[in-house]
Amino acid sequence: MELSTVVGLSLGLVAVVVGMMLKGASLASLINPAAIMIIFVGTAGAVLNALPMGQAKKFPLLLKKLFNKQALIPVATLLKLFVELSQVARREGLLALESRLGEIDDPFLRNGMSMMIDGMDAEFIRDVMEADVMAMEERHRHGSLLFSQAGMYAPTLGVLGAVIGLVAALGNLSDIDALGHSIAAAFIATMYGIFTGYVLWHPFATKLKLMSQEEVAVKRLMIEGILSLQAGDSPMAVEAKLKAFMPQSARSAVDMSAKEA
Repeated sequence: MELSTVVGLSLGLVAVVVGMMLKGASLASLINPAAIMIIFVGTAGAVLNALPMGQAKKFPLLLKKLFNKQALIPVATLLKLFVELSQVARREGLLALESRLGEIDDPFLRNGMSMMIDGMDAEFIRDVMEADVMAMEERHRHGSLLFSQAGMYAPTLGVLGAVIGLVAALGNLSDIDALGHSIAAAFIATMYGIFTGYVLWHPFATKLKLMSQEEVAVKRLMIEGILSLQAGDSPMAVEAKLKAFMPQSARSAVDMSAKEA
């Protein structure tokens, strides 16, 4: 489970609930079917108007992705793997790596290794793998666009909900108690719109973009590792090249583990 999403969502809800309690507002006012209808159903309608059905249908899958921890091979593990493979390749040749393909679960890495072992040209391998990365980036961009569009429409629909509520309130000018209740209810839609737009949808879009960038970085490391193996680089050269993809603190940790070993 992606802990940051759960904690962030919980803190957002706590901020609203506790804030309302401290201000003396009734939590019962949050139960407003009209406001919920305007914001959530209205946002869904706006998103469907903006995006093709094929992209909109991915909403549940993307939401699930936000709450599940991203399953990426750690960079340190990849670095260790490529150093080991370079040692085997220098001793026994590239064809000896074919026996290791069954140990690789990642399809992208396994496909690149297969092309390298089959003797395909380095430029061809890079082009194919980069095209795969670019296609993945485009898919991810469409996913984050769904949430960013929802985040753009929700606050505006909140204003629409407030206007609708005020229109209803102005019809009760003769009843002061009903008027005050209607005005308070009118702004619940605005609160829902702002909350969902800036606590849910826009942050979710940002997180998807960051997750995509992290996955792209890992795949680019794989490409460089495969091409280094094909070029016959020494284990030390492979390690030095792939460490460029790691933050300085992680490089130090890898160095320490290597010395302990």
